[in-house]
Amino acid sequence: MIEIDRISRAFGGLQAVRDVSFTVAPGSITGLIGPNGAGKTTLFNIIAGAIPPDSGHIRLQGEDITGLPTHKLFHKGLVRTFQIPHEFSRMTVRENLMLVPARQAGENLLKSWLRWGKVIEQDHEILKRADEVLDFLEIGHLRDELAGNLSGGQKKLLDLGRTMMTDAKAVLLDEPGAGVNRTLLGKLAEAIERLNKERGYTFCVIEHDMDLIARLCDPVMVMANGELIASGDMATLRENPEVREAYLGTGASGKAGAA
Repeated sequence: MIEIDRISRAFGGLQAVRDVSFTVAPGSITGLIGPNGAGKTTLFNIIAGAIPPDSGHIRLQGEDITGLPTHKLFHKGLVRTFQIPHEFSRMTVRENLMLVPARQAGENLLKSWLRWGKVIEQDHEILKRADEVLDFLEIGHLRDELAGNLSGGQKKLLDLGRTMMTDAKAVLLDEPGAGVNRTLLGKLAEAIERLNKERGYTFCVIEHDMDLIARLCDPVMVMANGELIASGDMATLRENPEVREAYLGTGASGKAGAA
């Protein structure tokens, strides 16, 4: 699905990402973990088209997408969420979702005048889809609430809902669990699992909550100092001395308490 091939990127002489390669297999939920400053978000930004790599290649379903800007990747089915949600706070939850689908007839002034029937028909279809997404995420009762009034966890669910309003092939989730209470975190994890199992979504997830990573992800990639240092399932990685030293804060002979 997504092939990351020897990606590198430096800023001001500092190597943020160094020669990183791995594959996000179709239908998988692949985790990406590591300490702060490991290069995870920089790598996500490169994959998502926010910044170009200095070297290496990225492929989506076999197509080279290296250096393509975010809006072009959106149309190819690669979308992402952010650690801090970016909702339109003064619009309703439903309206936030209805903005997402591309190439809406109502966006064209001429079409909105001459083909108003088509505009209305498409708006009804998008509204129906938005309501289906909200019901799937079990936040239908919030459809008319201003998005700015939502809790942190509800905003993360709304972010996930926005990806469902696209024809996404692969979704990059940047710390979906950050700032989310345990109850909503369980609901968020269940929604990700259902999208993966029932609808075939492919995910790559950056996350610091090891319980969430263990529940959702296999395989898990570990970065430290800009490099990929290990990969595997969480049970194996918990026992890896290099991972425990770099990420979990213990030496090879210590116990990985944070895991």
